Amino acid sequence: MTDLRALRHEYAAKGLDQGDLDPDPLVVFRRWFDEALASGLDEPNAMVVATVDEDGRPSARTVLLKGLEDGPEGGFVFYTNHASRKGRALAAEPRVALLFPWHPLERQVRVEGTAELLPREEVEAYFAVRPRGSQLGAHASAQSQPVADRAALEAAYAAAEREFEGREVTPPEQWGGYRVRPEVVELWQGRPSRLHDRFEYRRAGDGWTVRRLQP
Repeated sequence: MTDLRALRHEYAAKGLDQGDLDPDPLVVFRRWFDEALASGLDEPNAMVVATVDEDGRPSARTVLLKGLEDGPEGGFVFYTNHASRKGRALAAEPRVALLFPWHPLERQVRVEGTAELLPREEVEAYFAVRPRGSQLGAHASAQSQPVADRAALEAAYAAAEREFEGREVTPPEQWGGYRVRPEVVELWQGRPSRLHDRFEYRRAGDGWTVRRLQP
């Protein structure tokens, strides 16, 4: 195995100064996201979602950001099965952390906040524009539950195809979405000699405070 201690990358693309920031971290996030998209980065909306269950056990997984809403009540939107491991964890403890790892741009964004369920009408509106295969997959999969083998999963998908043949696929009752209302947003830009630029926003009423953190 490669000596992991010898694996190093010197970050040197660009810096991040206070003058580059906006009073609202979501304004900077949108700009960084557009730059990640323009760079050709594969799935720039992929984010790690970290949760803690009722027993205090942490877990993390990658999901896709499907919306970003501005304003004090806005936040980062994603969809999943409420009966999945993450759904059960969020039901017990709605505080959550997000991470956008944009390594090719030598950037990452960390978010800490509270997840809340999306209204059913928003869930149905999003589900309606998903590819039909993804819609059927939501019915076929009892997410995070054991399955005997691949054939059993494909049989469940075939059953969903038969159930909805010739008609629109509606979202399963246990399928829905979350809005993560950010309370902390950290912007991280890699710099040489590991002296990275880090700026942390913290919510203060309807606005934000910002400070530079040591790397």
